[in-house]
Amino acid sequence: MSADTKKRVLIIANELSPYTEFTDFAHILNKLAIKTFDSGLEIRVIMPRFGVINERRHRLHEVVRLSGINVIIDKDDYPLIIKVASLPNARLQVYFMDNEDYFKRKAVFRDDQDNFFDDNGERMIFFCKSALETVKKFGWPPHVIHCHGWMTSLVPLYLKTAYKKEPVFGYSKVIYTAQDAQFEEKLHPNFVKKAIISGDIKEKDLDAYKEGTNDALTIGAGKSADVVVFGSETVNDRIVEELKPGRGKKILKYDTAWKEDVSSLLDLYKSLMDS
Repeated sequence: MSADTKKRVLIIANELSPYTEFTDFAHILNKLAIKTFDSGLEIRVIMPRFGVINERRHRLHEVVRLSGINVIIDKDDYPLIIKVASLPNARLQVYFMDNEDYFKRKAVFRDDQDNFFDDNGERMIFFCKSALETVKKFGWPPHVIHCHGWMTSLVPLYLKTAYKKEPVFGYSKVIYTAQDAQFEEKLHPNFVKKAIISGDIKEKDLDAYKEGTNDALTIGAGKSADVVVFGSETVNDRIVEELKPGRGKKILKYDTAWKEDVSSLLDLYKSLMDS
């Protein structure tokens, strides 16, 4: 724990009610964010600015002071636009990672023919790198980072490798939510090569991810996380087997009470801050 007495929680997610709702966890995260704030902890949320999010209705606006970040993917530069809104009925900030190539389209993961986007792997890489670069730009060191959703699955690995020496993440404990698969397809085979951060990550570091399936992403993220939260009752047996407790890793089983009461998740945050 740092000498800084302020305790901070960062939620990185690809869904959060009322902006995007793919699973019940979008509502759980909404309650959790508000309850965390109300408990006196500092909290911020980072998510993608999918094209289906209505900027006018949700009052998103660009954060000009955070502009100027370029995210590199396979030697190409992609400009990051950061937008912000206040979560309804709460005084906490939600930051949206935006880029015209990856998030302008008026769809989330599939086109109007229900085809899984060929560049979803790249979109994931862009989002994970953007989230971490944004926290660096904030200069806001989180004690707990809760990653939720397959689009966040590279964050735990990046934090344990390329970003492990960054002072802003020096005291961060990482939680990953494991859920039922959100897609049945595989990411484009080139996503592993593109996910590499030169000099800090080698291809073998991504072995757990290389199948490109939703389960593989969950296993890869879970292996790098400090805590795995099972976010549904019927998580694939392979995931349960691969992500066993031990070697410093904690497991929090799914609790049906979370839909109404997220106290045990907030308690998890507090216990990680005190450990």
